[in-house]
Amino acid sequence: MNVRERYGIPHDSVITIAGTVGVGKSTMTHALADALKFRTSLEKVETNPYLDKFYHDFERWSFHLQIYFLAERFKEQKKIFEYGGGFIQDRSIYEDTGIFARMHYEKGTMSEIDYETYTNLFDAMVMTPYFPHPDLLIYLEGSFEDILTRIKSRGRPMEQQTPVEYWEEMYQRYENWIDNFNACPVLRLNIADYDLVQDENSLEPILDKIGHFINQSRKWRSSRLLT
Repeated sequence: MNVRERYGIPHDSVITIAGTVGVGKSTMTHALADALKFRTSLEKVETNPYLDKFYHDFERWSFHLQIYFLAERFKEQKKIFEYGGGFIQDRSIYEDTGIFARMHYEKGTMSEIDYETYTNLFDAMVMTPYFPHPDLLIYLEGSFEDILTRIKSRGRPMEQQTPVEYWEEMYQRYENWIDNFNACPVLRLNIADYDLVQDENSLEPILDKIGHFINQSRKWRSSRLLT
């Protein structure tokens, strides 16, 4: 019996990993994909033509950057479901509008017209019954101190130069976002409860929860279609 069968995780499942910077999304993505023999869907930052321009001029390029992300994530989501599922996704399409575009609008680095245009487009493309939403969104969370320690320990130069206040604001925005998120089922995992680097066995209770969540949500959806 393989891992998927042991935990009752359907072979066509689509699982998205979400959470603030430094919380361990990539580690969780690869651990689950390896255990379940699923493909991975990773963020392609290096091919983004707006990223460098954006960091030099937020106001000029924030709208362009968010539109680019929306288009790329939408295409990726379609590809995942055309493959027939069986994917672990690093970062969700929902975070862009709920956290990053909103932050730029509220801070004045995206105009009201651009923000309305972006959110209207997002709603028309994503927040519809026709968009293939994931079976499960796994939200990784923890104390701000734990997450800041992880950001410092991985030592990425751009992150080390970023003021602590920025990470604190991002942390709070993620917490507010997930408390109001309802586009698909959510499993919240605290990073203090597992250690995928030092203890491979800590993945097993997570797999058990995933199987339970996905099967319960699929039963619920089936019952909705029958009524």
